[in-house]
Amino acid sequence: MSDAVPNPALIPPTAVDPASAVPARGARGAAATPPTRGPSFADVLAQRTTAGTPPQFSRHALERLQRRGIDLDQPTLDRLTGGISRAAGKGSRDSVVFVDSTAFVVSVRNNTVVTAVGAEHMRQHVFTNIDSAVIA
Repeated sequence: MSDAVPNPALIPPTAVDPASAVPARGARGAAATPPTRGPSFADVLAQRTTAGTPPQFSRHALERLQRRGIDLDQPTLDRLTGGISRAAGKGSRDSVVFVDSTAFVVSVRNNTVVTAVGAEHMRQHVFTNIDSAVIA
């Protein structure tokens, strides 16, 4: 007779391999491995999908920027983009991103700024329907 190699999928998870006296592999057929170190899947996904991509601005947000006299220069836009990326890395859906004295309410999933509030209007506002806040 030949030495047949048993199919690991047919060995119960609690069985012990008699040839090696080592517990058999788990129910999924993979040996237990220590957790890997490095960025989480959510962080990598957020980095690949929104990193470096400036957000879009809704019509309402553009009106608020103009009406409230909020200046949106390149360094501010870069910090806003970074804040959105960090929120996406944590799994946020809707967030308020603070850049200096301006608050941007953002749909993280759509990479879209919904509205903007300057410092002079901040005391009168309540931010609702957000699941995170980021200081960028």
